[in-house]
Amino acid sequence: MNRREFLLSSAAFGAMMVAAPSVFAQDKLTILGSVPSLGFPFFVHMLNEIKAEAATQGVNLTESDGQNSATKQTADIEAALVQKVNAIVISPLDVNALAPAIEEAVKAGVPVVTIDRRVDGVEGILAHVGADNVKGGEAEANAVVAAFPNGAKLFHLQGQPGAGPAIDRNKGVHNVLDPLKDKYQIVFEQTANFARAEALSVTEAGLAANGKPDAIVCANDDMALGAMEACAARNFTDVKIYGFDALPEALVAVRDGKLAGTVEQFPGEQSRTAVRIAVAFAKDKTEPKEKLVLLTPIVIGKDNLDKAERIGETK
Repeated sequence: MNRREFLLSSAAFGAMMVAAPSVFAQDKLTILGSVPSLGFPFFVHMLNEIKAEAATQGVNLTESDGQNSATKQTADIEAALVQKVNAIVISPLDVNALAPAIEEAVKAGVPVVTIDRRVDGVEGILAHVGADNVKGGEAEANAVVAAFPNGAKLFHLQGQPGAGPAIDRNKGVHNVLDPLKDKYQIVFEQTANFARAEALSVTEAGLAANGKPDAIVCANDDMALGAMEACAARNFTDVKIYGFDALPEALVAVRDGKLAGTVEQFPGEQSRTAVRIAVAFAKDKTEPKEKLVLLTPIVIGKDNLDKAERIGETK
């Protein structure tokens, strides 16, 4: 072999060695991880946990921020199907609006695992992993009853209409309080769409029309923190406010006595479990032991802050 032949052979070998990783990378499974909106800290944490578990499982992840738009999240699913992803892990913004796109994925043979928000109208979804939000709502309402054994005047800030957790948490709250309505009166009840700024303005309107309540029950922590701001502005610091999601900021507020409690639904464990189920099926058609995996939420107060999944993130 002359020098020119040797150099050409070496260059070809070097090119092959450089190309090899990308060839092997293409052999890796790819999953879509989709959440309703990264504008909500809860879903930022959820997507981070999906990302971490995907890395642990050795699969590629295509990330999707639904941007609080069913149209955007639907388009992301459709794009993922064109790209031939091997599985989809999704928390749908609206369980009804996202059903057609999820059904399309199922018909295409792509395994779908839903997190947090269950889509009941589509046959063939591989599994759902979430919290039992009805039980979570019941736990939140029971915490109010325990705090006010002689009865209370209540505000109730509901979540986004059409979102499964909002529907279920609302049901849980009413399961407990409706039979006790002679003692526990919900004098103001309105959606604030899971948003802090909206909860601030909605609570201000409620306070103006109804005066100070004993407690405010909120379907998530962002709304609880908005309600807390509205009450603080009027110096109603003794109103007991309950949130849902156990965000780090809410845990700090519970620790400092500004919130009475928040419901922990273990979103990190939900996310990791969903990815494990999706990857196992995509790899070798391993069916999940359970099609419906529901974690039981608990109320976090000052006395059990150590039970919160994200307590390590508090300052």
